[in-house]
Amino acid sequence: MSTAIRPRPGILEIELYQGGKASIAGREDVVKLSSNENPFGPGDLARAAYARAGHDLHRYPGGDHAELRAAIAGRFGLQAQRIICGAGSDEIISFLCQAYAGPGDEVLYSQHGFLMYRISALVAGATPVVAPEQDRTTDIEAILAACTKRTKLVFIANPNNPTGTMVPLSELERLADGLPNQALLVLDGAYAEYVDGYDGGAAMVDARQNVVMTRTFSKLFGLGGLRVGWGYGPQHVIDVLNRVRGPFNLSTTQQEVALAALGDDAHLSRSLSENARMRSWLTEKLNALGVATDVSHANFVLARFANAPQAEACNAALLADGLIVRQVASYGLPEALRITVGDEAACRRVLHVITGFIEAQR
Repeated sequence: MSTAIRPRPGILEIELYQGGKASIAGREDVVKLSSNENPFGPGDLARAAYARAGHDLHRYPGGDHAELRAAIAGRFGLQAQRIICGAGSDEIISFLCQAYAGPGDEVLYSQHGFLMYRISALVAGATPVVAPEQDRTTDIEAILAACTKRTKLVFIANPNNPTGTMVPLSELERLADGLPNQALLVLDGAYAEYVDGYDGGAAMVDARQNVVMTRTFSKLFGLGGLRVGWGYGPQHVIDVLNRVRGPFNLSTTQQEVALAALGDDAHLSRSLSENARMRSWLTEKLNALGVATDVSHANFVLARFANAPQAEACNAALLADGLIVRQVASYGLPEALRITVGDEAACRRVLHVITGFIEAQR
């Protein structure tokens, strides 16, 4: 191997992203609660669209995503020409880093922020910068204090993953107004649909030239395996991102299924109501056990134990019962387990195992 062939500085600093575990050797009764997926999957309209899309696999997809962008705009009250679609919101995050950050620039995010912010920054050659949180919640003062003349992008997930916490719109507005002139604020709204009355920052995008919003079909819409996301921003930003985006980055299947899922109000309503019901129930029960759990605004809860060894032992107990949750030491939370809110049977099964584990510790 030639030692002269080397990747760009920063690439080898990237730790490979580890998604939520999906299987347990020797078990068939596994319940996966590690990736914040909709436990009800896609709705009937999306499934039907997926079957129909198979007839056109030999055709190149539309490169401008016009129909899907129009439908997104109609549902959320946005301007279609200011929407960009990607292979999950991860790809939009990557586009932003490629287009606006590079060697000598800084990409800023909060202490327990989504791992893809760091990864995408390093791929672009930029320097990741972490601002401390307060009680597992984004600290706007800390973000502002961490800004420098090199700051080009500030990523804020609201609600945040893996904590489930969020900051009010007024604080986000204060952040946008306080950023250096050269910086873009990116509001990652992967879980925005789970917050009643929250627009994910869309109104902020409309009112400012330095705010971009990202969203996804992977969570509430149940299309995690299909990889469809989108972004909304000022026209000058979207024009730049479309120069980075490949012309056929979304297949016909992705576009048509996402379009169908967008209009399945019955499925979306059921998913939201069941998530809210079981999230509240699970949070209450875990707190009653002495397992500290913040109020979550997403489709998961972050269960915090006394220390990292106890969290590790509880995770082992859950795995022994066929339940896969997410260890979040890589997010700086070794004492915690992130648990996707599943259906009622799954939530009751999780609580049963954790109850037995905690009682055995006493």
